[in-house]
Amino acid sequence: MRAFDPRVTPARADLAAKELEGKAAAARYVAGEVYEVIEPQAPLRGEPSHDAPLLTEALKGERVRIYEKNDEGWAWGQLAADGYVGWLSANALTPPGAPPTHKVAALRTLVFPGPSIKLAPLEALPLGARVAVARREERMAVTQSGGYLPEVHLAPIDVYEADFVAVAERFLGVPYLWGGKTTLGLDCSGLVQIALAACGISCPRDSDMQEEALGSPIAAATDRSDLKRGDLVFWTGHVAIVRDRANFLHANAFHMAVAIEPIGDAIARIRGAGGEITSVRRIAL
Repeated sequence: MRAFDPRVTPARADLAAKELEGKAAAARYVAGEVYEVIEPQAPLRGEPSHDAPLLTEALKGERVRIYEKNDEGWAWGQLAADGYVGWLSANALTPPGAPPTHKVAALRTLVFPGPSIKLAPLEALPLGARVAVARREERMAVTQSGGYLPEVHLAPIDVYEADFVAVAERFLGVPYLWGGKTTLGLDCSGLVQIALAACGISCPRDSDMQEEALGSPIAAATDRSDLKRGDLVFWTGHVAIVRDRANFLHANAFHMAVAIEPIGDAIARIRGAGGEITSVRRIAL
C-alpha cells in the first residue's frame, strides 16, 4: 500500500473511502454521502471534540462527503473544495439543497428574515460563502431558504475578482487564527487560499501544499528586484504575499494579525527565529 497525505486522504485504519479500496489499508470501505454546510463557517477538527485543534473551516454552501457519523454528533469526511479531511459538527450539515447561484463578495454580510435591514439578522456570512438565490426583491436577494441578503454584497457564482492581492489587503488587521478563513480570524495559508479562490484560482489549504502546487518558481527571494506584486514567498510553515517591492502582506503570529511588513524586516525577523526562505512562486494571472 502506498503512503498518502492524511490531510487530504479519507483513510483511517478502521475506515476509508470506497475509491481507496486496494490503495489504502482499512478495516472497511464506504462510499459516503454528500452534505452541505449550513453554518456561516464550520470548524473542521482533527478529532471529534470541540477542544481538538482547528485544521480549517468550511464555509456555508460548501459540499462535504461524509463517511461516518458518531453518537456524539460528529461527522468525519472530506471537503469538496480543497480535499481536506477531518471532523465537523453534524449540526452544521444538511442534505444538499439547490445548487448555489451566488457567493458572498463582501468581507461579511448579514442575512435578514425579511426585506428590512431594521430586522434582527439571522446570521453573518463570510467572504466566499455560497447561497442559492431564488428571486430579487428591491435591493435584496432572497435565498431558497427565505433569507434576505443585500444584493450588493453578492456576486454570481462564476464571476471572479481580478486581483487576489487586493482581496487579501481587505483583511488587514484581521486577527491571526490557526486554521481560520474568515474575518473572525485566519492564518497565512488561509489568507492565500481565500484570496485566490475569490479570483477563481484553485488553491490547497496548507502552505507546504501551496508551495508545491501553485505557480512557477522564480529567482532567489533575497533579490528584491526579482519580486513582483502577487509573488508568494515561502518558509517552512509560512507563506507571505508580495504587496510591492518593499512590503509583504501576511497573516502572522508575530503581529497576531494580517499585517503589512517591510520585506527586509520580515526576512531578518524570521531568519532570527531560524527560518530561511524555501522558495518564491509566481502565479500566472
